Amino acid sequence: MQLIRAQLKWIMLFAGVLTCTMALAIVAPQTALQNTFGATLDGPLADVLVRSWGLLITLVGAMLIYAAFRPAHRTLVLLVAAISKAALLMLIAGPGREFASTAMPVIVADGLMVLIFTVYLVSNVGNRQ
Repeated sequence: MQLIRAQLKWIMLFAGVLTCTMALAIVAPQTALQNTFGATLDGPLADVLVRSWGLLITLVGAMLIYAAFRPAHRTLVLLVAAISKAALLMLIAGPGREFASTAMPVIVADGLMVLIFTVYLVSNVGNRQ
């Protein structure tokens, strides 16, 4: 726990930059889907939804980078990031099971982030940052 607390700024920066790589979905939605899940969606609605999804993920990454330098905002940002990443993991584990093998890098990276963020948040309950 001390390691996480001592290195949280750098953990958040790394996690934020890694999360921001989903900006690819904003500019190349089909490429992002293919790279992440090994499948694509067709039609203009799919492009709109995937671009929106990519923007939201990129915003979470940007929030992680911002909060790395603003400790007062870390709890909220880590909570939002952990919940959104855990939700994706649950969706892949459930209805998206068939995409799990292609999405394994996302599963591992986001799973590790959820674990680290949760450990920090639970250990920080009651403490003001």
